[in-house]
Amino acid sequence: MSLTIESVACWLVDIPTIRPHKLSMATMGCQTLTIIRMTCAQGVIGWGEATTIGGLSYGSESPEAIKSAIECYLAPLLCGKTFNGVAALADVMNASVKGNTFAKSALETAFLDAQGKVLGLPVSDLLGGALTERLPVLWTLASGDTEKDIEEGKRLLAEGRHNTFKLKIGARALEVDIRHALAIKSALGGEVSIRVDVNQAWDLTTAIKGMTQLQDGGIDLVEQPTPQWDRQALITLSQRFAVPILADESVATSHDGYALASNGFSGAFALKIAKAGGPVQALKLAHVAQAAGIGLYGGTMLEGTLGSVASLHAWSTINMQWGTEMFGPLLLKDDIVVRPLDFSDGQVTLPQGPGLGIEIDADKLNFYARK
Repeated sequence: MSLTIESVACWLVDIPTIRPHKLSMATMGCQTLTIIRMTCAQGVIGWGEATTIGGLSYGSESPEAIKSAIECYLAPLLCGKTFNGVAALADVMNASVKGNTFAKSALETAFLDAQGKVLGLPVSDLLGGALTERLPVLWTLASGDTEKDIEEGKRLLAEGRHNTFKLKIGARALEVDIRHALAIKSALGGEVSIRVDVNQAWDLTTAIKGMTQLQDGGIDLVEQPTPQWDRQALITLSQRFAVPILADESVATSHDGYALASNGFSGAFALKIAKAGGPVQALKLAHVAQAAGIGLYGGTMLEGTLGSVASLHAWSTINMQWGTEMFGPLLLKDDIVVRPLDFSDGQVTLPQGPGLGIEIDADKLNFYARK
């Protein structure tokens, strides 16, 4: 089934967060979603989203740069062309535009949404078929205040919304971060899984010291403790400690996954459609991990509902040993969709229906779009 792309429209959408969200490199009070609408022949519409964290503090693509790459380079490259699937679409984009995986992910998502609508199939069917319609989803406690995080965690446990939590550390002195993490672990109880994300803040020596204490304190998973470029440090830590290492920024593509796995890394990979270049590209990394016996985790760039659902369609087709963190919509005070996702009992429900299975609220899109 072929689709001819006729036009691509793009918006920057600024939505406040429900509270400050503290990471090692930035504190967020607002999230910017880059939203695209792909119009194909016969009036078929596909929607996509590309979202990053903290402007340029997280990575090399800012919301403004993503919009520019789409409007100035990728959209002119695609419009007027006919594609029979994502493979041809990706080949055309990759042949003329290097990097820019966030922008490419939005376009791949929109094409899949449009293709699913034409065929009357959910995106998960286009990716191989969903194994489940309910996926585990954790919540990140990231106010930066120990007592507030404990209170928030206890409230969410009592409500039954989440039973697994991630903590953002790395911005403060090691002893402060360790004390913060272990206090939350102690307060929420031994039955609650606690993971920490260091966001590349430690060197290897600091990581060894920190992970020793985190392991002894019952932390279940440590995400990207060392810089993105230092793959050897991740390999060393994964072989030295029983608590698993989750590689995030260090592993974006199937080539990255092969480089880590073939050199002895054990633990898990954080899949993100934005850093891979789209749902199909992220699954290529997942297949490398499966072949190497490495666990999988569904990561987020704190997308809104549109980007989160695109990820969930992909994650639903594989076994995610470490669950997902697709809580991005819950961090936002509002969204641009008609019906929000169903979060309950520590899980999120995959929307049903053709394509992504979601409907955009045009009024909210116009309200939050940057003028």
